[in-house]
Amino acid sequence: MAKIDEYIPLVGQAVIDDLRLLGERLKGKVIQHINSTPVGGGVAEILNRMVPLLVELGVDAKWDVIKGGEQFFGVTKRFHNALHGRPEEITRRDFEIFMETSQRNIGEVNTYGDIVFVHDPQPIALVKKKDGNKWLWRCHIDVSEPDVRVWAFLMDFIAKFDSAVFSAPSFSRKLPIRQFLISPSIDPLSDKNKELPPETINAVLRKYDIKKDKPIIIQVSRFDRLKDPVGVIEAFLQVRRYVDCQLILAGGTAEDDPEGFKVLDEVREKARNNPDIHILLLPQNDIEINALQRASDVIIQKSIREGFGLTVSEALWKAKPVVASNVGGIPLQIKHKYSGLLCHSVEGASFAIKQLLSSPEYAKKLGENGREHIKNNFLITRHLRDYMLLFLSLYHPEDVVQLY
Repeated sequence: MAKIDEYIPLVGQAVIDDLRLLGERLKGKVIQHINSTPVGGGVAEILNRMVPLLVELGVDAKWDVIKGGEQFFGVTKRFHNALHGRPEEITRRDFEIFMETSQRNIGEVNTYGDIVFVHDPQPIALVKKKDGNKWLWRCHIDVSEPDVRVWAFLMDFIAKFDSAVFSAPSFSRKLPIRQFLISPSIDPLSDKNKELPPETINAVLRKYDIKKDKPIIIQVSRFDRLKDPVGVIEAFLQVRRYVDCQLILAGGTAEDDPEGFKVLDEVREKARNNPDIHILLLPQNDIEINALQRASDVIIQKSIREGFGLTVSEALWKAKPVVASNVGGIPLQIKHKYSGLLCHSVEGASFAIKQLLSSPEYAKKLGENGREHIKNNFLITRHLRDYMLLFLSLYHPEDVVQLY
């Protein structure tokens, strides 16, 4: 795990000094993060990197995970899809299952933090335990067009929090509590994002029998219908009519996403043993994901719906040309034709990929612009600063004004 001073060459001494100052202001306060899974997905990945750095900065940061189960996570996955606007059949029994599991967690989870920071809908009912401490709800998904019934159900809990945090202005909703807009981030020194020697990259390619004799297109994502891996294959097959290339679909599944293996089966069926389509199940192997991205010529993120889409930031940080859907938080990371190419369909993705493969200098420039954009806006040091200012705002609003 990287130490805070190791970020100085990337962001400068002044940024780290500011973080230490903020940490001093938070001494004596316990920050308790609560989410639904310790591994898999962007929330767990961010907390794995952020909590130790907060501790190093002098903040008493903790992290707890609720207990779920197959039925509960099946319901919360349907909630997740419905909140993104995807049609889902939500029954009365689904709400009952959610509350039954939530009541068990209310009885078992000790909400000891001075600030209890609840991530996403799965642990949201814990706010019923609010008792003199401060509570924050962090919504990592796009709820701009949610299912009305699910949103109304969650609003009964959201209204009890002190504040809510969203990733982008377009994600937020009208609420009776204060809102903050804080984009997520990547850690440039994590195994998934740090520089790798060529021998490491080549070893990973050999392991999966991937040759560099033709251009590589890759999408790194959970096997989730909202990430549209089947649509990625369709776009690739269109590109293949004009350019001899190969596709990698790499990713894992999360403990709170029971649909993952079903989607993986659908992807394998769509690929039909095509030797130029490599489907790799890589649970939490960040070095291998890093190596595969660095070996690729074009990185794609063809999501139908998206939260923020940190896989785009990871790709741009590696100065790779990226083709991504114009959904969720992706437009905050990609300015079309400057730091990447945005698309709206299978045909649009195919056209953009062909353009990049046929114009390597253009592709290189997009990648360079993208890396600079991520460096300036979406690294973990900025995220730490935003969160610590948020924590302070709950107690010392006048100090936060001065620090800005």
